[in-house]
Amino acid sequence: MMSYLFYLFFMIPIFYFNFWYLYQFIYMLFILLFILVNVNFSFSCVGYLFGVDYVSYILIILSFYIISLMSLASCYLLKYNYLFFVFINYLICLFLFFIFSSMNMFIMYISFEFILIPLMILILGWGYQPERLISGLYLFFYTLFGSLPLFLFIIFIYLDFYSISFVFNLCFEFNFLFHLMMVIPFMIKLPMFMLHFWLPKAHVQAPISGSMILAGLMLKIGGYGLIRFIYLNEYFCYYFNYIWFSLSMLGLIMVGFVCIVQVDVKCLIAYSSISHMMLCLMGILSMSKMGLFGSLILLISHGLCSSGLFCLANICYLRLFSRSLYLVKGMIFFMPTLSLFWFLFSMFNMGCPPSINFISEFMIIISSIYYFEFSYFYLLIGSFLCACFSFYLYSFSQHGSFNYMYSHSNVFVSEILLLICHLLPLIILLFFFMIF
Repeated sequence: MMSYLFYLFFMIPIFYFNFWYLYQFIYMLFILLFILVNVNFSFSCVGYLFGVDYVSYILIILSFYIISLMSLASCYLLKYNYLFFVFINYLICLFLFFIFSSMNMFIMYISFEFILIPLMILILGWGYQPERLISGLYLFFYTLFGSLPLFLFIIFIYLDFYSISFVFNLCFEFNFLFHLMMVIPFMIKLPMFMLHFWLPKAHVQAPISGSMILAGLMLKIGGYGLIRFIYLNEYFCYYFNYIWFSLSMLGLIMVGFVCIVQVDVKCLIAYSSISHMMLCLMGILSMSKMGLFGSLILLISHGLCSSGLFCLANICYLRLFSRSLYLVKGMIFFMPTLSLFWFLFSMFNMGCPPSINFISEFMIIISSIYYFEFSYFYLLIGSFLCACFSFYLYSFSQHGSFNYMYSHSNVFVSEILLLICHLLPLIILLFFFMIF
């Protein structure tokens, strides 16, 4: 793993030069090199407190892929301090690599905290409206109050066991307070219903790159942290999981209703992310192999699908300077090239078969019914609402009478490339799972 870390460290001098294509090439080269790593169910390729297993392996590849697409999505910033922008993206990528490859709780915690700094700079520096200051404070204080109990929990583990490695199965006197300290920061990052108020504010005020990071990667930190910490002591986590499972079922329905009444395109996509993360949380909390595997697939598919939807919303915003569904109408006449992409991403977002989202949701539904047999009622309503707001997003944005004087608008080749790069992995992964 140290060879990959040195690869990332020696990238720093490149950011003094304005070679945009070189950044893309280096990130893609890292992905190709990292694919060659031999991984197992347990930590492999171990070196200096870093290692990868199947969960972290997939999420690291997703991180570098989304980061490279962020640079492509923000190419219109080439005239506005672009070198600093690319360096901020690099810092986010570096800390994500630390989080997903760390075998040590303390290193993961430090990276978990430090990633907040470049993300705040990204929102405050390249956000749209003055409200980005308030959204940055929401993100900062939610993360701060959630992560301090985790730090105390790590200190407690070290004083008792003299080890803070994820490799060991820790058997200690457990109670609900310890369980709460362990899971609450990741519930905030996921985010869980009732702890999600920072996410729509941060999404709406963030630039397209910030939205791609939040939807594609930051939410995945919450899921990854839960997977890592819950399996440190499986019995007691299984004993308290019914609390979070109940809130997830409630949140799945409540957030679905909230999505249907949204008029801001980015806000609707942000709330749909919360709805999908509730499904992911239910799969993780069922603590079954099928639920864990389904949640991991949903994390990957949601990272690509939600990021693609934010890119589509940003393309419309750059032409119309509005995100309101009352004004963003008739896009099928204004930008007919993008109508197919809107349709495909909406279908992927609602989990329409035979998409990879459908496979993940099907596995999560089965594992949730095994955990609590009456959960099918909540899952049925939640899936129906998910289909409703996906149709609502597509039909309201594409159909209707167009409000502006222009007859049509061209889409840049770079924007088509960006959307294809989001769509192709979803289709390729679908064929991969059909084969195996």
